[in-house]
Amino acid sequence: MRPSSALPSFARCASEGNRATEGLPAEAPRAKAGGTIAHSCAAWLAAALGALAASAAQAADRSAIRIGWTAWSDAEAVTQIARQVLEERLDYRVELVMTDIGLQYAGVARGNLDVMLMAWLPTTHKAYWDKVSGDVVDLAVLYDHARLGWAVPNYVPESEVSSIPDLGKPEVRSRLHGRIQGIDPGAGLMRASERALADYALTGYSLLSASDAGMIVALDRAIKRKDWIVVTTWSPHWMFARYPVRYLADPKGSLGSTEAIHAVARKGFEADFPRAAAFLKKFKLTIPELEALMLRAKDSSYHDEAVAYVRAHPQRVDQWVADAGTVKP
Repeated sequence: MRPSSALPSFARCASEGNRATEGLPAEAPRAKAGGTIAHSCAAWLAAALGALAASAAQAADRSAIRIGWTAWSDAEAVTQIARQVLEERLDYRVELVMTDIGLQYAGVARGNLDVMLMAWLPTTHKAYWDKVSGDVVDLAVLYDHARLGWAVPNYVPESEVSSIPDLGKPEVRSRLHGRIQGIDPGAGLMRASERALADYALTGYSLLSASDAGMIVALDRAIKRKDWIVVTTWSPHWMFARYPVRYLADPKGSLGSTEAIHAVARKGFEADFPRAAAFLKKFKLTIPELEALMLRAKDSSYHDEAVAYVRAHPQRVDQWVADAGTVKP
């Protein structure tokens, strides 16, 4: 299998201070309630967009399907399964291009990426979608009933913390050290979390940015110590299969409701890769099977678990590629 490509990461533009957040949430860069988590990334953004533009020549020959992805657990699971089917059943060449979510939308809209499999709609990625919707094609819903939220360990008493408004209690804020542990600063979940801080008037809190892995490190450490912690998270995520955690109620709906994850392609993708487009239109997964696969991948790899999933579900794969014409036996 060919190694994945990589483009600059939005998280890296936050300099050494941001990289230090992985496993060190207390030292993470902070965004005060009502403020912004945006960093001074103009130079980085120009370089990253330049990297995407430079890849256009490679994309122009259409000899390989270029799939954009971000290192989120669910996105990696879905992308690796799709790659297996495209390569092993439909005989396409696939190149995975790892980059941040905003650049994925921009890359697909400009034709530098062929497809992305992690568009959270209609709410989480609305800001991105509104900018590019006229320049891309919404191929299909891959799975639904996804959601965003804030979660706490189950040992945090529900009688004291059952909803986001409860975080406004002085004694609760003290136990949490005034911190909400977040993820990548460019993620839609972080925008929604800033909105929640403002909507619930949670003064005295800081929203800490880190990678998905950094958020998990902070959660794992807190659980081992029985410390109180609030993390930003989403479903599907393998953390719900491993850790005893629960969502906090969000009565104002600041973090949105259930959503669907879409496959979004560049214009012309279906004409250039008709069998791939036919497969992606029928490619469906459920949240429980995704979370189970993601948890297993923590002890192996997403690639290995995707291979195992495809081999274990031949009839399901047959259904996915039924409209894709001639397939490999």
